[in-house]
Amino acid sequence: MKASEKIKTLMKQWEGLKLRAYRCPSGILTIGYGHTGQDVKPGMSITREHAESLFAGDIAKFETQLNNIVSNARLKLRQGQYDALLSFAYNVGITALIKSTLWRKLAAGADDVEVATEFGKWVYGNGKKLPGLIKRRAEEARIYASR
Repeated sequence: MKASEKIKTLMKQWEGLKLRAYRCPSGILTIGYGHTGQDVKPGMSITREHAESLFAGDIAKFETQLNNIVSNARLKLRQGQYDALLSFAYNVGITALIKSTLWRKLAAGADDVEVATEFGKWVYGNGKKLPGLIKRRAEEARIYASR
């Protein structure tokens, strides 16, 4: 599967565009639309075009990772489920998704409401409840459960 244009637009809104490197609330060096990694250096600046390129590459990487774990678990997802999981993994990391109760419930065949409820538990950054994450997780849960 691939991310819908709708979720990519929402992810850009949620992440925000920062053309100078900064530390996110969890202390991770970040730039562009939530791009992290060893290539991000303190004081670094990029153009909007570079941010778009980084985002496209990051989306492709997370699509591959998510498609692999979905395939390994032999799951069939609707587009909304896929989009919500992709957004979630982009924000917290694929390893956090795999280790989450959200993933365990999904893989065990839990219903949409039970899985969607798990999104709301991931609203903390550095031990603080973050209003932006509360809104993002509520929207991800809504997208996940949509038909």
